[in-house]
Amino acid sequence: MISVLFVCLGNICRSPMAEAVFRHYVEKEGLSGRIRIDSAGTGDWHIGEPPHHGTRKKLDEVGISHAGLRARQVKPSDFDEFTYIIGMDDSNVANLKKLAGSRDVTVHRFVDFIPGTRYTEVPDPWYTGNFDETYELVSKGCRHLLETIKENHGLK
Repeated sequence: MISVLFVCLGNICRSPMAEAVFRHYVEKEGLSGRIRIDSAGTGDWHIGEPPHHGTRKKLDEVGISHAGLRARQVKPSDFDEFTYIIGMDDSNVANLKKLAGSRDVTVHRFVDFIPGTRYTEVPDPWYTGNFDETYELVSKGCRHLLETIKENHGLK
């Protein structure tokens, strides 16, 4: 099974939004049984909490479920269990590479799945307050990520 882990700092804004949006797209394509999706944070401040109210509000506005999402921290076994590990910004990517240690694992930058973007990372709405901007980037990136996975793994 193909598996995708989205990672941000606290796992309450960007990465759970990406998890929910990507899950929505995967379900619409009928691929739920073939792609496992999760999210995590590099920090431990919000473990067990639901997504930030701004993330929940935006997902509600666009009709995407966030039911059951709870923050968790990246754990060592994630590097062995996930096909795609995707950091939402450069700091997350650097922290993930550090946590991976000597494991031979590729950590992707989320923005690399957004063709032609001027963004170098997904801005953190915890600080910017702009959940619309984050959603626009996440939705574009998730669509392209799904197309990439379908091509790379022969999924239809």
